[in-house]
Amino acid sequence: MNRIEIIRPSGAEQKVSSMYADLARRGAVAPAGNCPVEQSAAFLTLCASQSCGKCVPCRVGLNQMSLILGRILEGDGEMEDLETLETLARTIRDSADCPIGYEAAGSMLDSLQSFHEDFLAHIQSNHCTATFVPVPCKLGCPAHVDIPEYIALVKEKRYADAVQVIRYDNPFPAACALVCEHPCENACRRNMVDDAINIRGIKRMAIDNAGTVPTPEPLPSTGKKVAVVGGGPSGLTAAYFLQLMGHQVTVFEQRKKLGGMMRYGIPRYRLPESYLSADIDAILGTGVEAKLETPITGELYERLRKEYDAVYIAIGAHAANSLGVPGEDAGNVLSAVELLRAMGDEKKLDLSGKRVVVVGGGNVAMDCTRTAMRLGAKEVKCVYRRRQKDMTALPEEVEGAIAESCEMVTMMAPVRVEKDDKGNVAALIVQPQIPGAYDRGRPRPVKADREEVRLECDVIVAAIGQVVDSATFAERGLPVNRNNLKSDAGCAVFGSEAVFAGGDAVSGPSTVIRAVEAGKTAAANIDSYLGFHHVLERPVAIPDAPRTAVGPCGRIDMSERSAVERKGDFALMEVCMTEQEAYQECSRCLRCDHHGMGAFLGGRDKKW
Repeated sequence: MNRIEIIRPSGAEQKVSSMYADLARRGAVAPAGNCPVEQSAAFLTLCASQSCGKCVPCRVGLNQMSLILGRILEGDGEMEDLETLETLARTIRDSADCPIGYEAAGSMLDSLQSFHEDFLAHIQSNHCTATFVPVPCKLGCPAHVDIPEYIALVKEKRYADAVQVIRYDNPFPAACALVCEHPCENACRRNMVDDAINIRGIKRMAIDNAGTVPTPEPLPSTGKKVAVVGGGPSGLTAAYFLQLMGHQVTVFEQRKKLGGMMRYGIPRYRLPESYLSADIDAILGTGVEAKLETPITGELYERLRKEYDAVYIAIGAHAANSLGVPGEDAGNVLSAVELLRAMGDEKKLDLSGKRVVVVGGGNVAMDCTRTAMRLGAKEVKCVYRRRQKDMTALPEEVEGAIAESCEMVTMMAPVRVEKDDKGNVAALIVQPQIPGAYDRGRPRPVKADREEVRLECDVIVAAIGQVVDSATFAERGLPVNRNNLKSDAGCAVFGSEAVFAGGDAVSGPSTVIRAVEAGKTAAANIDSYLGFHHVLERPVAIPDAPRTAVGPCGRIDMSERSAVERKGDFALMEVCMTEQEAYQECSRCLRCDHHGMGAFLGGRDKKW
């Protein structure tokens, strides 16, 4: 008999592990519209099964709550059950020995508060308030682009038709084919099978092979005039759709070129000039007028109010946050806005042989980090006060920066800037941190009991966020909260007749596709405000869906040029799919618009 033996997982244990992996995958893509009470019950049951059994509150209490939730879902719940659930949850939260118990109870308390109306509906009328979403990817796209339709068109190599489908909801198909953060992929139900469809990559395939696609003809003129303040993605989106609806739109832009942060905030290795210009030219081709180098002043704003039937404010977030540390007035301390704007104005900074430190952990910080390397910097360090996994930048952006020889200096918080005898940057002094208690899903950085670290450098770039410069509008009485304009869900500015606002001007710094969403929303509601209800026609017919879906199959990821090659220039770094790759990726689409609930509900909105 052996004294000890190598422990191998049994077949049952291996299967359970596989089931947990499947559960995690399915849970991550649960579409909007699922019953929140049912989801809460399922989560609580899972937590109860994971109890170690040591303490009574967790071992017994979680199961008791599961039984009560089961009764509610069966239609046998009573109002007293809600009070019992809350009492049990509070007791478990306050008395369980470890997070397995008290975190589960805390989640139940959150559910009772967040889903109160849903619990009442189940108890009082035995029905669920949730509405099933037939096409999750379409809902996951802020602009609600008909994704299954253009995927089906790309599969048939009808690339121009695919671009038309995208433009029906989003006038920036080329830009979004390269820089969209693709939230639609998070909602893709293909995640339940293997991995999300590479939706953005398929869009890129359509753009690169469609050639010049003409824009639709505008509807007859309404005689109405609309002023759009700001020539970024939100303003230009609103202008595009309003012009198609028959209104005459004029865009007022303070800089030399249109594009907003797409031009002055996104480096050309991610979004080349040709792609951006193609989208903007198509928008202007509808008849939209543009007045460049026209900064908004109080007097101009008042004139627009008088001369135009409606005004849409989409000024973007172009003012930079400061580091807030002593010495940041030193020479060669730049903001991300300054660095990237110079690129947009084709005034590249010469960083040859310089040691550059970028402060921040978002996508803008990665853009600055990778741009500095391409501008000839000898070394580039990205300093962040949290862990690398806590960075808000897309993982592929962080990995790309590292591949290009940029260094991630994490768990370091800036303390002060050290100057040389000429008043220029000599070093950034940082304080080591340790991860502390969780705050909003991430551990809060806490000062570590370690000495400060001196990072020698010649240039510091602060990439720690941007704010909206809304002073002009605040002075004219428009409501402002923390520099952001205040508008309702339809983009109408509170208390201001005929004035609308959206994009970064309202939300603060966000993404291109979120700006498009705001511009599209504003266009529809401005049209209604002007006394119309124009409906834009869908451009092409929907291809038939196959009877069966492709079984588990690997996702085609986008490839990039060699890091050694690409870090030395600003040419587009991403490589487009081949026809073979695009066909396989398109074939993985489950066509939720034609199967399941999509078949019952028509799969899509016919108009917006």
